[in-house]
Amino acid sequence: MQYKQNLHRHLQACADELLAFIKSAESAYPERWVPTVHTKSALALNLEATPQGSAQYGPKGWLFAILARMLEDQGRLEHKKVGSRSFCRSRAAA
Repeated sequence: MQYKQNLHRHLQACADELLAFIKSAESAYPERWVPTVHTKSALALNLEATPQGSAQYGPKGWLFAILARMLEDQGRLEHKKVGSRSFCRSRAAA
């Protein structure tokens, strides 16, 4: 079985869906910068990241961060921070 390839294919599909959502939201924000808090909230991406028997520190945006980083590495997403807030937008086609 190709477990690794299957998992990475699913993660890429999730990243593609995230990018589609961001693109659909861009028109509502100045210069297309979508607040990451909006994206994580709308898609319910703040998840518990530890096993149930471990100490819980509350929901985190780790899944969003992983998917966004994949898209950044592919040159398909831009990210910026302004103070403590972060924003992202799709990369304009060259």
